[in-house]
Amino acid sequence: MHQPTSELDAHQSQREESRALYFSLVLGFTLLVVKFAAYFLTHSAAIFTDAMEGIVNVLASAFAVYSIALAHRPADAEHPYGHGKIEFFSAGFEGAMILVVALLSVGKAVLTMVEHEPPKPQGLDVAVGLMALAMLANGGAGFYLWHVGRKKRSIIVEADGLHLMSDALTSVMVIIALVIIRLTRWQLVDPLAAIVVSFYVGFLGWHLVARSVSGLMDKQDVHHDVLLKKILDSHLGINGKPPRICSYHKLWHRHSGRYTWVDFHISISPWLDIEAGHRIASSLEYEMELALHEGDATAHIEPCKNADCLLCAAMKASGDGPHPAIAQGGRAAPDAGDSAAASGA
Repeated sequence: MHQPTSELDAHQSQREESRALYFSLVLGFTLLVVKFAAYFLTHSAAIFTDAMEGIVNVLASAFAVYSIALAHRPADAEHPYGHGKIEFFSAGFEGAMILVVALLSVGKAVLTMVEHEPPKPQGLDVAVGLMALAMLANGGAGFYLWHVGRKKRSIIVEADGLHLMSDALTSVMVIIALVIIRLTRWQLVDPLAAIVVSFYVGFLGWHLVARSVSGLMDKQDVHHDVLLKKILDSHLGINGKPPRICSYHKLWHRHSGRYTWVDFHISISPWLDIEAGHRIASSLEYEMELALHEGDATAHIEPCKNADCLLCAAMKASGDGPHPAIAQGGRAAPDAGDSAAASGA
C-alpha cells in the first residue's frame, strides 16, 4: 500500500480540522445563549426556531470533534479499512437532529398561530441587534469551516460549515420577519416566517442525511469513476503510455470518509514475466493514489486471452517467449535441479 500523504501531513490536517471544530463548538455555545436571550425578550416563534437550531450546532460540533479524532486513527486489526466511515455517521447524526428541530419548530409555530401569542414589541429592537450579531458570526465561521473542510476533504468539517452558513441565512429570514413586525404590527408574519425557516432547515437536514447514507452504502462517486477510468484508459493498448495494459475490468471504488479504496483487474500480455506484471500493477496503483490524494488502490493481474490483442502481438513479435508460469497453465516448469530434488524427496 502506498502513502502519498505523509504521516506529518495527516497530523497537521487533523490539528487544523480539530482547531476549526473547537472554534465552532465555542462559538455555537456562545450564540446559543445570545439567541435564547433574544427569544425570552420577544417570545418570537421565528427566533425560537433559530435558537433550537443553535442547540443542534452545539451538539453536532461536539460529536464532530470526537469523530475527527476517530477518523484519523490508523487502520487496525478490528478495522482494516480504517475509521473513516465515522465521518458519514457524524454528518448523518447532524442531519437527523436538524430534521427533528425543523419538526419541533413547525409545531411551535402552529401553536403560536392557534393561541395568538404575538411577539413582545418592547424587545424587538434589541432582538434584531442580537440576531444580526449571530448572523454575522455564523456566516463568517461557516465560510471558514467550509473552506477548511473542502481543502482537507473532510465531510465533517464541511457539513458543519454549511450548517453554520445556513444558520446565518435563517437569521436573515428571522431579522426580516422582526423588522416587518416592528414596522407594520402584522403579528402573523412571525409564525409564518418560523414555518418557512423550518422547511428550509429541514431540507438542509435531509440533504445531509442523504449524503451520509450514500457514503455508508458505498455509492459510487461519479467524479472518481471518471478520474480512475481516465488513468486506466491512458495506459490501454499499443498506443497507450507506459506501462501498457491490454484491458481492464471490475473497477470498483468506495469511500471511507475522505479515504478512497480502489480495486481493479488488469489484463497484461502473457509474454511478460511475473516481476514485470507486478511493476505494472504497482505503477498504476501509485498513479491512482496520487490522483486521489488519500487512498489505497489494489490491482489484480490476469493474462490477456484476447487472440486479436495488438499489444500482445507486438510483444510476441519482439522475440520474448511467454513466462514459464503461463506456458505450464499456471505453474512454473521446474528446472533439472528442482526435478532431481523432487525425485529425491
